[in-house]
Amino acid sequence: MSDLASRDCVPCKGGVPPLAGEALRALQSELGGDWEVVDEHHLTKEYRFENFVQALAFTNRVGEMAEAQGHHPDIHLAWGRVRLEIWTHKIDGLTESDFVWAAKADQLQHAA
Repeated sequence: MSDLASRDCVPCKGGVPPLAGEALRALQSELGGDWEVVDEHHLTKEYRFENFVQALAFTNRVGEMAEAQGHHPDIHLAWGRVRLEIWTHKIDGLTESDFVWAAKADQLQHAA
């Protein structure tokens, strides 16, 4: 099992290239959980819930975690669904912290 979720997001100071190629594939493999790497630019995943209340509760947990990690996704909330998109805006691409953040989001899905 991946230890990505046990790590903390590290703020990007810029000046580094976004991850690409094999580095992205390796982290995606470690992440698992149906996350998609889109155009080697961002991660996206849709979570399904039984109703709006559960989807909203998950959205709130994601928001709290994002603030705690200092790394913020795009969140799309709909009845019974939440779609998350994450990338590092400073470099307009993906870093290891994006994968760490995604793993942490997966853990929240099962939180009460």
